[in-house]
Amino acid sequence: MFISEKTYITKDKKMFDLIVENHSLLLCLQHFEIDFAVGGKTVDELCLENNIDPGAFIIVANLYNGFMPEDHALNTIKNIHSVLLFLKKSHSYYVRDKYPELKYYLEKLKNNLNSKDHQLIERFFNEYFEEVMEHLKYEDEVAFPYFKSIQHAHETREKNSFSVNEYRNHHTDIETKLTDLKNLFLKHIQLESELNTKRRFLTTLFELEFDLKIHSFIEERVLIPVIERLEAELNG
Repeated sequence: MFISEKTYITKDKKMFDLIVENHSLLLCLQHFEIDFAVGGKTVDELCLENNIDPGAFIIVANLYNGFMPEDHALNTIKNIHSVLLFLKKSHSYYVRDKYPELKYYLEKLKNNLNSKDHQLIERFFNEYFEEVMEHLKYEDEVAFPYFKSIQHAHETREKNSFSVNEYRNHHTDIETKLTDLKNLFLKHIQLESELNTKRRFLTTLFELEFDLKIHSFIEERVLIPVIERLEAELNG
């Protein structure tokens, strides 16, 4: 039986049933450092066992199931550390898994592309990867440490010279160029052979694009508003 619609995730849902329905939730669990052996635990039980904020997890997991959070759902997040964990582990996944995988497939396709197409794609990919690395480095070394400290600053009334506005101005959508690369292969790049490799390359692009869109959504619609609220309370 084919399931066309995914379940809206709540605290009382069994994680096992949710994974069987949508295996993409395995990646969501990985980003939260939750083991896949979920047994018969509910979402709430699994979050409590792994020190994950249930509100944050439910918002993110529902994005993997295709549901956008309501504005009031942001108020259910009690601890931004879970959000930062998800984002940082996403960074590791992109750098250590998906980009090397894409590079491997591009190298395999090299002999089946004319030199002009290969040079174009290789330059596009390398420039994109450099942009991504700069984006991730800024977040890991500048923005995220500040966000991690803001809860403590909020509790102790300590002010910080950095602000979420600086992060917003620096923020870029790293998934846009990836979509351009995907569209280039789907519309213009033809191969006489190696369709299996091309399919794997495109599948990886689709997977990465999907995860990056969730990543950007969490940063823009979840993280930034929460930090803005904490900063406003801190500044009186």
